[in-house]
Amino acid sequence: MLRKFWPALLWALIILLLTGLPGSYFPTITTFWDWLGPDKLVHLFIFGVMVFLIMFGFREQYFQSKKRYQFGIVSVVITSLYGLLTEILQVYVFIGRSGNRFDFYADAVGAILGWAFFFLIYRKKIRQFPRANQ
Repeated sequence: MLRKFWPALLWALIILLLTGLPGSYFPTITTFWDWLGPDKLVHLFIFGVMVFLIMFGFREQYFQSKKRYQFGIVSVVITSLYGLLTEILQVYVFIGRSGNRFDFYADAVGAILGWAFFFLIYRKKIRQFPRANQ
């Protein structure tokens, strides 16, 4: 079962490494869009990919389950909590980094968008699988 989630676990490790790099490794952008700039788009993307990969690991159960939305909710919650953890680590553990609640919000929104993207891609396939326990 765990082997189905290795892409998501590898991606989580990449996120941890990226969020742990000192802030001086990244370019500073000072424009109007700082509060909703490229940094937030990166958060949306990387946490959206994480949910997508988690859902991909759950895909067999997702397609055959009557309670398929629970897999989406669990994936979004796990990813959002992971985003919160990375922000806390940036405040208290990682050197040269600072946590930001807006980054966490972007992480959570990215998680929701990742689930929505998974649903849009696989919605036709969902109809092909008979639901279990009908």
